[in-house]
Amino acid sequence: MPLDFLTSLLTAVGPSGYETAPATVWRDYCKGFTDDVHADKVGSSYARVPGKADGPRLAVVGHIDEIGLHVTHIDKEGFLRFGSVGGWDTIVLVGQRVRIHTKNGELIGVIARKPIHLLKDEERKSAPEMKDLHIDIAAKDADEAREMVRVGDVAVIDADPIELRPGLVVSRALDNRVGCYVAAEAARRVAEAGGAPGDVVALAVAQEETGFAGSRTSAFALDPDVAIVVDVTFATDQPGIELGSITEHGLGSGPVLTRGTTLHPEVFELLYQAAEQEGISFSLESSGRGTGTDADAIHLSRAGVPTGLVSVPLRYMHSPVELGALEDMDAAARVIAAFAQLLEPGMTFER
Repeated sequence: MPLDFLTSLLTAVGPSGYETAPATVWRDYCKGFTDDVHADKVGSSYARVPGKADGPRLAVVGHIDEIGLHVTHIDKEGFLRFGSVGGWDTIVLVGQRVRIHTKNGELIGVIARKPIHLLKDEERKSAPEMKDLHIDIAAKDADEAREMVRVGDVAVIDADPIELRPGLVVSRALDNRVGCYVAAEAARRVAEAGGAPGDVVALAVAQEETGFAGSRTSAFALDPDVAIVVDVTFATDQPGIELGSITEHGLGSGPVLTRGTTLHPEVFELLYQAAEQEGISFSLESSGRGTGTDADAIHLSRAGVPTGLVSVPLRYMHSPVELGALEDMDAAARVIAAFAQLLEPGMTFER
């Protein structure tokens, strides 16, 4: 498993709308197994492995963006006020170091609020609102701060990846560099096998966390015959998770295959067949409405795209300490690569 590739993806800063750095890492890796690697004007990237017959064109889609912050105001003392790019639980932001992407390069700051000694009783009992927090860049005043930072600059939590123990990675941005990693690895496996019946196109799409822009434009441009979206889902082996509305799938249990009203049943059955055929452990998830992933946009592209969803269990989603298992990522790539080989010429997915 190319851990260096995953580490490079996770280290690169790329909140929604500013995905250039991780997208470059992704494309450079894909150039190792195909010459057909490109980027578009939205910030999405693709890598195509040519088919060896006239089988359906498969798109394997992960989103390259991550959640982050953006500077909304610089006050007269030189402190930065900020808003969210994507969804945050503000309680995890207090006391974090941040990496701010500026025109002069990266700048480190810290997110802070009043010390606990000065908090009122009601403030201690509730999560802070984002308006009550600030970023301190150690500027002496507003003029100095404005020389360093502009309104609209984006930031991420300064939390690079580590292996908490062998095979378990903790980092910011696993949601969803994991999906891009799996998409590239599935395409690489297909390339090493000499191709699949149809083209296999891995995609690292932009702006999922803020409205599915990259998946909408990429699906329209590519017009695939079938698509597999790769994202993360909630690992259930952590305190506070209640089973019932969700299925049990902890770290190390393999990929999660989703059935649902917006997902194509035949695509699901072929994913199920591929996993069983490869002897890969997996679990199932059911969705009664949208999935909250790029699949929600892709299945509606043009006249409709038969779409499936493969997810990797993840603890502590949308935090700086997202935790995932390498074996689940590898298993997801193997399932999708095997799925690609099942797409024989003449398949239409009509129903």
